[in-house]
Amino acid sequence: MPAGFPDFRLGNVLATSFTGTLSERHGDAVERIPTPHRLADWLAVNGLAVDSCTTAQLALARELRESIHAAATAAAIQDALPAAAVQVINDRSTQGRAAAILTPEGERRWRLSSASRVEDALGVIAADAISVIAGERDGKLALCASPTCQAAFFDTSQSRTRKWCDMNTCGNRQKKARFNANQRKSPRSAE
Repeated sequence: MPAGFPDFRLGNVLATSFTGTLSERHGDAVERIPTPHRLADWLAVNGLAVDSCTTAQLALARELRESIHAAATAAAIQDALPAAAVQVINDRSTQGRAAAILTPEGERRWRLSSASRVEDALGVIAADAISVIAGERDGKLALCASPTCQAAFFDTSQSRTRKWCDMNTCGNRQKKARFNANQRKSPRSAE
């Protein structure tokens, strides 16, 4: 990854990974797609390579990201889905022209239109969000237990009790804070 940009936080679910391009929403927010080129990088890493990306397309992507986050958060807490967020997700889903293809290895890949447009990639992300939010997959939407993160994530653990969007970041940070707090409470005996 180019210097100066935070690493991408990649997950197994496209839509919630996309919302993770803005992390620490309730703390010092970290924007992981600050430029059009960086959005193109994220799309490529996620199998949705595009030829180019404009500032206007970056704005569309961020609007979709925030709409998915709002709808996924509402679904996770079993609240009504925000109408404006649903409209953006539906609009992006219908505006894309991507097709699912099956590889010889038996995997699904996405083929974007011949121009490899950002709108096509956003359509794939929106369709993925619809599938997750509609409950069509085995798993459940949850919110990260980190008070500064609270990202929506898709829990596919067997017990469906996962607490963190990412154990390597939020989970470890919380465990370290708990450990340090316990160390301060119980000083070691002199040896």
